[in-house]
Amino acid sequence: MLGNPMNIPPVSIAAAKAALVEQYSDPTLRRRASMLWGTRGVGKSSIVRQVADHFGVPLVDLRLTTIEPVDIRGAIYADDALAKTVWFPPEFLPSPDQPDGILFLDELTAADQRLQISAYSLILDRRVGHYRLPDGWQVVAAGNASFHGAVCHDMGTALADRMFHFNVQTVIDSFLAHALAMDFAPEVMAYLKVRPDKLDDTQSQLANDHLIGASPRGWEDISNVLKSNLSENAKRVFVQGRIGAANAAEFFGVLREIQAGTDVMQLLASRPGPETAALLPRTLDGLYGMIYGLLAASTDADTMARALEIVEQFPDIRSEVALPIRESQTLAMELLMQKALEVGLEATVLDSASYRHYLEERRSEG
Repeated sequence: MLGNPMNIPPVSIAAAKAALVEQYSDPTLRRRASMLWGTRGVGKSSIVRQVADHFGVPLVDLRLTTIEPVDIRGAIYADDALAKTVWFPPEFLPSPDQPDGILFLDELTAADQRLQISAYSLILDRRVGHYRLPDGWQVVAAGNASFHGAVCHDMGTALADRMFHFNVQTVIDSFLAHALAMDFAPEVMAYLKVRPDKLDDTQSQLANDHLIGASPRGWEDISNVLKSNLSENAKRVFVQGRIGAANAAEFFGVLREIQAGTDVMQLLASRPGPETAALLPRTLDGLYGMIYGLLAASTDADTMARALEIVEQFPDIRSEVALPIRESQTLAMELLMQKALEVGLEATVLDSASYRHYLEERRSEG
């Protein structure tokens, strides 16, 4: 492939997952393989696992860069009765007593080309040697193209013509929704909300010939580092080693501002009114840091109700720079309601005078 040959529009990882769910639901479409293209860490393998979990079916996950061609085709042996050599299929491929599931061929474009031949047989003909894939199984493949900066082999048009293709790109809102569901560190979510361009800097990484850069998978690791019991010095070392020195320097600069902006626990313990207003942040980084901090802390009815009161006071923020007060208030209310629905606290939100007041204001504004 030369340049960027993708002549299909990009889709978010959430849209790709939804499409795969619908494809699996259709017995005819399920027999046609799908190919997920995207940069490292975008979540391709995660959504395939989630689709299998959604239907409660088995998932066979083959990382093609870690196996040999014979691992798919199977072992050859001499059958004296037939006077022929025959193939034993590998045990990890689905057997006839497993009527449906998902066969995931990960890192397809990076695999050895001899291995790709066997993989292509599964994609094109749903068979390899004497082995046949059961009719109810869906084949999903994933890989990178050359313009993603990954080691890869070209895919021929004959193979490409036998698959549905998804040009998967990370959309910040979709990633933040995933981050919320996975309980990421609030500081990571706040940072990426303000600097969405830092979610995946593959193109900048390639342009500067850097080996290490930021990616969605990398930010998950950064979240785990921040939530760990490592010393501050060790955290800095691990963050630098995961997303690169320049990204780490900017992240820690924002992190200091977030941490200095608002003490969420002190804010939750304060009284409504002037005492709360005095603790509200004055910067954009501090504002989003507070939102995601409140979200993480709202684990029971009392903290959820108090968080709603704090969000109601956002218009009391006094800052030397213009801040998106209304937009951030809407974001915070929506996120708190979303979390309440997930943890069974929706009654706390609906009974909140602060939330009702917020809705009345929104209705009056049209």
